[in-house]
Amino acid sequence: MGDPRVEGQDLLAAIRKVSADLGRPPSRREFEARSGVREYHVLKHFPSWREAVKAAGLEADSTNVRLTDAELLADWGDLVRRHRQIPTRTQYRRAGKFSPGVFERHFGPWSSIPSHFRTFASALSEWADVVSLLPLPRALPPVIAASTVADTAHPVHARLADRPTYGNPIDFRGLRHEPVNEQGVVFLFGMVARELGYLVEAVQSGFPDCEAKRQIQPGKWQRVRVEFEFESRTFRDHGHPVDGCDVIVCWRHNWDECPPHLEVVELKSVLASLSSSED
Repeated sequence: MGDPRVEGQDLLAAIRKVSADLGRPPSRREFEARSGVREYHVLKHFPSWREAVKAAGLEADSTNVRLTDAELLADWGDLVRRHRQIPTRTQYRRAGKFSPGVFERHFGPWSSIPSHFRTFASALSEWADVVSLLPLPRALPPVIAASTVADTAHPVHARLADRPTYGNPIDFRGLRHEPVNEQGVVFLFGMVARELGYLVEAVQSGFPDCEAKRQIQPGKWQRVRVEFEFESRTFRDHGHPVDGCDVIVCWRHNWDECPPHLEVVELKSVLASLSSSED
């Protein structure tokens, strides 16, 4: 079937034909390869590939065959590789080979799968590109020795759980403390955007966070896509596609392997420059 513009009944007929050719119900990828019908057109008519197979009168999988952890994680990793980002549960349900519920029975909460995949792929070089897209494991907080406390400019005290924390004092215009999270970065960028040559068009909760324009020559402006992060490498840890953004605005730039086409605006350096110019 060369033309993928199919209606629901045509789609079901195509699934049955591929199933007859294989002698069993096809996987989503097998169906796509043999029929030419893309995933997008299946999901126009059915909530998932599993439901489409069932509507065709076929059984989507065999419940008496136990899937191994490796099979599940390999399919999850293949989806990360194809989309260059970590899938949500809904995204995997639509595009993956297995049910998200199977993953949760094997590994627990959906949010824990990247950690399980990292353990699975740690010794397998063929998954190195996928591992590089995963969040880094959280390091345990260091134990502060008494000698270290004595050497610091300010004493280090135990954190109280019932009140907020602040960054170092900076007293930059109306901002008393350094940002400690992404929201602080957004606020600070709003304070200095015009001085940096940006006109903000829109800010949103989805990726990328901001649409802005900046002047590229007298009388001519260009649209840029901006993503806010507290630290630049969090962009990588979140699994954002590098081709979906033009500028990362952050408080601290700590991503040494940042792709060269991604511009990074480190506000910590910007403030140092602006503060000295105001002295």
